[in-house]
Amino acid sequence: MATAKKAAAKKAPAVQKAAAAETPAAPAKKTPNAAFMKAMTPSAALAAVIGKQPAPRTEVTKKIWEYIKKHKLQDAANKRMINADAKLKVIFKKDQVSMFEMTKLISEHLS
Repeated sequence: MATAKKAAAKKAPAVQKAAAAETPAAPAKKTPNAAFMKAMTPSAALAAVIGKQPAPRTEVTKKIWEYIKKHKLQDAANKRMINADAKLKVIFKKDQVSMFEMTKLISEHLS
């Protein structure tokens, strides 16, 4: 009878731990930064790649990546590097840029 009480006592804390694991504390919701969501007008050179419509910076970056992948402009050996074609060379002013440098160069063509 003593072993039955010990077994019951051991099971009870395990149930409480499982219940606590099921209800994790809700993480704080992040609100999007308004500066990223503001529609920006692309320059003529950038409009040749993404279109003339004003778009938020996030959408501009997505459209540039769609263009890069569609035309297979990522460097085969180093995927972080982007090889510029004629349209992108006007924006980047170089033959090849890193994907981190790309967003800085694109921001110069947004107003």
